[in-house]
Amino acid sequence: MTQRQQQLAPRRFDVLAILAGTSLVAVLGVPWYGVTHGFHSGLWAVLGLFLAWNGLSITAGYHRLWSHKSYSAHALPRFIFALGGALAIQNSIRDWCADHRHHHRYTDDPDLDPYSSRRGLWYSHIGWMLRDYPATIKDYSNIADLDRDPIVTWQHKHYAALALSMNILLPLAIGWLFSDPVGGLLLLGFLRLVIGHHTTFMINSLAHAWGSQPYSDKNSSRDNPLLALVTYGEGYHNFHHTFQWDYRNGVRWYQFDPTKWLITAMSWFNLTYHLKRVAPEVIEQSRVKMQLLHASAQVSRCRTTTKEQWLKLLETEHEQLVQMLNDWAHCRQRWLELKAAKLKQRWDETELHRQLLELESNLKLQRRQWRLLTQQFT
Repeated sequence: MTQRQQQLAPRRFDVLAILAGTSLVAVLGVPWYGVTHGFHSGLWAVLGLFLAWNGLSITAGYHRLWSHKSYSAHALPRFIFALGGALAIQNSIRDWCADHRHHHRYTDDPDLDPYSSRRGLWYSHIGWMLRDYPATIKDYSNIADLDRDPIVTWQHKHYAALALSMNILLPLAIGWLFSDPVGGLLLLGFLRLVIGHHTTFMINSLAHAWGSQPYSDKNSSRDNPLLALVTYGEGYHNFHHTFQWDYRNGVRWYQFDPTKWLITAMSWFNLTYHLKRVAPEVIEQSRVKMQLLHASAQVSRCRTTTKEQWLKLLETEHEQLVQMLNDWAHCRQRWLELKAAKLKQRWDETELHRQLLELESNLKLQRRQWRLLTQQFT
């Protein structure tokens, strides 16, 4: 898109008014009121709950449930997420998911990705919403499945009323319970909304500019554990763009991903089900492929007569590790199927289990050898 075409795109004064107006109240009004009147401590506690409701409704609801169908959910959490989405004022489920699915289909395309990182940090963070650019004009052809969800269609139909009720009436009512309706509106309405907006916007901007790419370099997405801390786990964005149908973003046990934890916890009570996970060997193969690319690039830049031998060694070790991962995955799948079938051939199950343990031991050694080799070039 040319500079001239960008300038001709109609401005969205309604969006500008909401973003600028709420920011001014949060930056100026909240501190002034806090100094002159003070806030009830209970309102600060409710603010934390509202921030979580706001954020998790976007991450667990709008994003991982409705945009990517990475799991299925009972009507109760879907209804709570729909209300939380109205609280977040980030458009209806239909609008948000239509944009997001286009983002994944055309990631980084400056003309087709609604919030393409190639158009700059400001554009991907907030600028894309301030004009009706061609890429941001709503196209609902990619969300026909969502129109079969009555909660989605109900929220879209009544979105304006829900957004006003959740952001004005509800904060006023809770503030009234603490004898401070104005304080409730300022904290639970304005301050919470601004924080919620910009933590979500960071995923479109910073998560495509700041961090590492351990799984793929086919697009600008990055993994950033610091961003994960303020975005309910969405900071592991390179994993997400590589395996977008997985309900997890922080795939490792120690990675901060409260959205994943919430979805998992709800599955214990049958509120979520059909949780989709990418096979562990597929994840590891993507990771070691990127390690191979980085190590090979380092070797290629070295001025040494043994460059070709190092490159061949890296390729050989990579192929051996991938083959061992495939063998381990195949054996593990057969063993799990045998256990699930509850067959009485105990010898077969025992023998297969022995093979699996042997493969796991060999795989551990192969991983260690690969790690020691690639660490020489990091």
